[in-house]
Amino acid sequence: QLQFVESGGGLVQPGGSLRLSCAASGFTLDLYAIGWFRQAPGKEHEGVSCISNEDGVTHYADSVKGRFTISRDKNTVYLQMNSLKPEDTAVYYCQGVRPWVFTTVEAMCVKGAAAFGSWGQGTQVTVSS
Repeated sequence: QLQFVESGGGLVQPGGSLRLSCAASGFTLDLYAIGWFRQAPGKEHEGVSCISNEDGVTHYADSVKGRFTISRDKNTVYLQMNSLKPEDTAVYYCQGVRPWVFTTVEAMCVKGAAAFGSWGQGTQVTVSS
């Protein structure tokens, strides 16, 4: 079973920044499309941003466009989060799939939250003054 390890969360004031990291346990990420998802208290998981494995195509949820940036190298996928808002408070998770599972990274972000049956520990992001 694939295991992804999230890190980089914390407490930050509104307007602040954080950079999340997603690494793999026991395998390299470069064969996988990777997505960041989040779950706010009392809400379902939702897709935040996804990136393809080969050509770096990205997708962002409307709520984070212009504020978050997803990037990757061979072993890690990053989510740079700027201009954070209280509504960004959530547990953030990363997930990965082989590129043929979803037709596009947009599909991964939109449909993935409901498709993944299990989630890792995630990393808590709290935006509060």
